Amino acid sequence: MLTLSSIIETFQLKFKTSATPYLFQAPGRVNLIGEHTDYNDGFVLPTAIDRHVLVAALPRPDNSVNIYASNFDRWDRFEISPTVDHLLENTWANYIRGMSWSLLGNGHRLRGMDMTVTGNIPIGAGLSSSAAIEIAVGFAFLQVSGVEINRRLLALAAQKAENEFVGMRCGIMDQFISCLGQKDHALLIDCRELSYQRLPLPAHAAVIIVDSGVYRGLTDMAYNTRRNECETAAAHFGVKALRDVTVEQFQAQHHALLPVVARRARHVITENHRTLAAAAALKKSDVSTFGQLMTDSHRSLKEDFEVSCPELDLLVDIALNTDGVYGARLTGAGFGGCIVALADHNASQPFIRAINKHYPHKSGKTAPIYICKASQGVSPVEVLDP
Repeated sequence: MLTLSSIIETFQLKFKTSATPYLFQAPGRVNLIGEHTDYNDGFVLPTAIDRHVLVAALPRPDNSVNIYASNFDRWDRFEISPTVDHLLENTWANYIRGMSWSLLGNGHRLRGMDMTVTGNIPIGAGLSSSAAIEIAVGFAFLQVSGVEINRRLLALAAQKAENEFVGMRCGIMDQFISCLGQKDHALLIDCRELSYQRLPLPAHAAVIIVDSGVYRGLTDMAYNTRRNECETAAAHFGVKALRDVTVEQFQAQHHALLPVVARRARHVITENHRTLAAAAALKKSDVSTFGQLMTDSHRSLKEDFEVSCPELDLLVDIALNTDGVYGARLTGAGFGGCIVALADHNASQPFIRAINKHYPHKSGKTAPIYICKASQGVSPVEVLDP
């Protein structure tokens, strides 16, 4: 269990100091609907969750950065530099090195830091632990260095770090929601304009995340291949991104595409429509329509975008066969990770029992379950004097 006192004690022990560090936290996220649309300039509907990466940090008088990663019991040390090396081992450290590189490239003058990094976001589960690391560390760099923080620009710097330093060609969603998440709300994000609408989550509904136990690495070729296929489709339609293609245009012109590229494009184009429809339903607290759109999204991700797997499909089936569950879908990039379900609060425990009864028997795996609350974006953590 993460406590502020344990985080401070770890920092003081590892850096042999009695000084109290500054603390910062950034949340993970779950995407309710709008998958693989962000890097197509489309619409997404995520919420920040109450699981976080926490950074304890103190400035140094030089350009050295010394990091202790509590979850891995590993160290990394580097100098703030535009030519900082990319690591082949300790790959978690690339997110931190990448943030220093990206912020430095944006013209910020950064101070060296001693820091510890820890968190309770499951790694490899599709809940955006990587973006939370980037945002928490980036916020710490800027705050400790006395730089005024623009949250949209911080999100873009983190996306650049992941795209160009880590090598994962993700869209802006994960970093954006980790920066700008709102308590008790989801955000409808326009990934082209970087604008958003706050949408209250229904008080009677629960957001339930179920981890399939199937690990997936986001830098796998499959993810980048999907992105390349989307870009190929956009070029065929003569537009900047698939966000600009209507369903009618797709129906009239998709026959000239390779079948696999056409399927990818159909998912993205219809997913944008589903996401906007889901936002409209959420405004009216129409959880039944919202849930059906989630389920339709999963079917499209399974059949057209082909990023599901048997374990995710099984979890969705169990959810949809539980009374009081409005809808369910895989969340995140796919290829493993988690599903998200929207359920009546009274259905939460029956759903959990159904998962625990059927999933291990049919998959041979256990499935950690998280009932999540919508959380605030990145922020300092107040440390009260004893």
